[in-house]
Amino acid sequence: MKLISNDLHDQQPIPPRFAFGKLADDAPMALSENVSPHLSWSGAPAATRSFAVVCVDVDVPSRVDDVNQEGKVLPADMPRVDFFHWVMVDVAPDVTELATGSCGKGITPGGKKNPPGPDGARQGINDYTNFMAGDPELAGDYFGYDGPCPPWNDELLHRYVFTVYALDIERLELPDAFTGADALKAMEGHILEQASLTGTYSLNPKVSKG
Repeated sequence: MKLISNDLHDQQPIPPRFAFGKLADDAPMALSENVSPHLSWSGAPAATRSFAVVCVDVDVPSRVDDVNQEGKVLPADMPRVDFFHWVMVDVAPDVTELATGSCGKGITPGGKKNPPGPDGARQGINDYTNFMAGDPELAGDYFGYDGPCPPWNDELLHRYVFTVYALDIERLELPDAFTGADALKAMEGHILEQASLTGTYSLNPKVSKG
């Protein structure tokens, strides 16, 4: 399989338009356009019965105490964990392209409840659901795509891995509010093939953009 994008290029910086947060002139960061990127894939096995799409930041700090704190720095060598930005399953086998913005635009406080997407596909909650849980104005279930917003005091350039999975099953057994981890577990034993591309992003002006 091969995965390409008109909006993203493998191992290159993600344009701010596709991010949740962007650099600002008068503050560490500002909210961005948060547009879902174009994705197109080819070469899936003939036995494919559905696709799944996942985006995960593999460089999120494992401790959040000092995240976005003035006078604090998150060292590049600190332990890191995964943060899911998007999980979509049950994509019909005849769907091999997602147009720019077709799966989400803008930021909804409390999260989008019914994000757009291909007919019949289901989108789970991303990890902003947990990250925003302590904020009374922003807390909620964040379904669908919400783009990069790494800590602005992080010394590490974050990597965002977009993966399309070709599956031998039409519908995964998942609850309504499933997570990225739930989806990956449900896919076990059903993945015929997969393809990925990786974009980079930082809100730290001192960090190289790739």
